[in-house]
Amino acid sequence: MWLSGKRGNPVPVAKVKTFYWQGPLKRNNKFQELMSVRFRRLLSGAKDGVPPWLEVIAAGDEPGLFTPDDAPWVVHADFGTLVGGIRALLVQALHPGTLRGVSEHSRYEEDALGRLAGTIRWLTVTTFGSHKAVAREAARVNGMHKRVVGSYDTNAGEHRAYKAADPDLLLWVHIAFMESFLVCHTEYAWRPIPGGADAYIAQWSKSVEPLGLTNVPMSEATLKAEIARCLKADILRVDDRTRDVVKFIKYPPLPPVAKVIYRLLFDAAVVSLEPEYREMLDLKPAPRWIVKPATRLVLRAIRWFIGPESPIEDAGRDRLIRIGAWTPTGA
Repeated sequence: MWLSGKRGNPVPVAKVKTFYWQGPLKRNNKFQELMSVRFRRLLSGAKDGVPPWLEVIAAGDEPGLFTPDDAPWVVHADFGTLVGGIRALLVQALHPGTLRGVSEHSRYEEDALGRLAGTIRWLTVTTFGSHKAVAREAARVNGMHKRVVGSYDTNAGEHRAYKAADPDLLLWVHIAFMESFLVCHTEYAWRPIPGGADAYIAQWSKSVEPLGLTNVPMSEATLKAEIARCLKADILRVDDRTRDVVKFIKYPPLPPVAKVIYRLLFDAAVVSLEPEYREMLDLKPAPRWIVKPATRLVLRAIRWFIGPESPIEDAGRDRLIRIGAWTPTGA
């Protein structure tokens, strides 16, 4: 059987019996399809623009953690994540343990886009994939985490051994991405979040259970309280290693056109940071009254340029309809 990697260009997918289209049939025009392929090639690393994990999301005869009516699905399908991902990396770099893991074990300098593709794979498979797909993706990530071990000095002067699977490090990474996606969706995206911030935080907590993390914030209030605790406990810091990583995040190796857009997205990420984060990172925000509307405009423009088709999200929706696990409104 076949599943469309992008509409009109099928790729084989095992165990898919029927292919369903979602809502009004909107296709990319030729220009949008060209832009869409380039955009997906940049984010996934696939030369043909079809993410290698598309088939993983499409296949299977079971639901996943979320449906299109759930908050994580809505947030992660929107383009606020383009800003949220940058913001999350800045926040993640504030913890000396997670920073040491990234700087010593990540290939971010040699293969920044490859590392990005790996993160996008985990995020999209966990959001849109089946339970089996989520479990396999978690196993892939857990396997990589086993190799990430080392030591770092805390702010209290303690020389502490770490491994990537340590609950405190997993929790900070979880908080960095969750809070950043939530904040940037609120600031720069346009789809309302079903159930609001509390629903997103509580539902997305399921994503890290397969990684071994179970004690996490379950509401916006507890999320803010945990961040305040980390700040008060003097866990976070900025040193030369932090500044090197932040410099790389600010000036990554991108194609010329992408660099122009990325600069605005970086400014948007900085504007959305908490004042305490900005002060620690020594990042001066551009005027919010300029950055916010400009970012919203650019994200809408990107959406138009790459067209209405969304292969990854469509694959997840079509699997749910095929197995009878979800019915679109008005169907």
